[in-house]
Amino acid sequence: MSESGKNEIDTPERPILSVRGLKTRFVLDEGIAIAVDGVSFDVGVGKVVGIVGESGCGKSVTIKSILGIVQKPGEVTDGEILFAQAGNSGGADADYVDLAKLDNRGKKMRAIRGNEIALIPQEPMASLSPVHTIGNQLVEAVRLHRDVSVSEAEQIAIKSMTEVGMPNPAERMSMYSWELSGGLRQRVMIAMALVCSPRLLIADEPTTAIDVTTQAQVLNVLRSLQKDRGLSIIFITHDLGVIAQIADVVVVMYLGRVMETGPVDDIFHNPLHPYTKALLSSIPSIHGTSRGPLPTIEGTIPHPFNRPKGCPFYPRCGAFMPGKCDQSTPRLTASNPAQSVSCFLHNDEAEPA
Repeated sequence: MSESGKNEIDTPERPILSVRGLKTRFVLDEGIAIAVDGVSFDVGVGKVVGIVGESGCGKSVTIKSILGIVQKPGEVTDGEILFAQAGNSGGADADYVDLAKLDNRGKKMRAIRGNEIALIPQEPMASLSPVHTIGNQLVEAVRLHRDVSVSEAEQIAIKSMTEVGMPNPAERMSMYSWELSGGLRQRVMIAMALVCSPRLLIADEPTTAIDVTTQAQVLNVLRSLQKDRGLSIIFITHDLGVIAQIADVVVVMYLGRVMETGPVDDIFHNPLHPYTKALLSSIPSIHGTSRGPLPTIEGTIPHPFNRPKGCPFYPRCGAFMPGKCDQSTPRLTASNPAQSVSCFLHNDEAEPA
């Protein structure tokens, strides 16, 4: 914090969003489940940050923590979520608000959520109401944040659906979600996220439940919108193939921690962490042995109530060093000017006990 009391970030290119030391836990009868354990990353202005990892690594809980929509008994216990306030999109003169300190149900947070920061949820069928028309839901999203008439909101909604490539958008306004295909429902969710012209878009595995052809179309829509609007995007996925197509920066997560982060080209061509290497090697290749077994990562993610001491990946790691990896947790440290990695193979710094 500066002397004036404003949140400041001392980086050459100040980001639109800076997450620092974020921790989120769930207090249950069985014990305490730590879902996000000290996550830090930045989202640059007009950049796409891809967060990747297996299911259960804390990706979705991280973005829910940013939006303030973690359901009880979940709670953010530590860290900062610094967001460039309205009127500037990062840059040298940006002033930041710490979303972690805002009341999740308060007026200020509700003005940011859905308006300045928008979400494309993972399951469009579960997110859209089956008893309200597409038009009703889009109009509600517009009027919640803008002082416009119903007819004006309808025109904004139709324009947004046109931008995401929805066929016959005016006709779709009177249809219900169950009358649309999976790909069209996903386009509706993208249109709903964009109706208020947010500066940061969070896409939570938006291509998971659709076929590869529709997946390519959705990615093209997002890339086009990002380029035309200068959108900043956080893209959550477990598919490194998708990350390679859309991301500028990659954040690799495992069991609630950041294992490695860096530019997409460096992550793919010079992976440092054994987990990143394992994820990349598990991608099927056209050069693989015909009818041979597909490469996999041995073992499974530990249960949240049974987190291993030390590096969370060591029980599955081929480079495990006994007496070190199972005793101390490596700190996320810059290994080169582009990449940071949390691994004792590249640095000896450990987290405080």
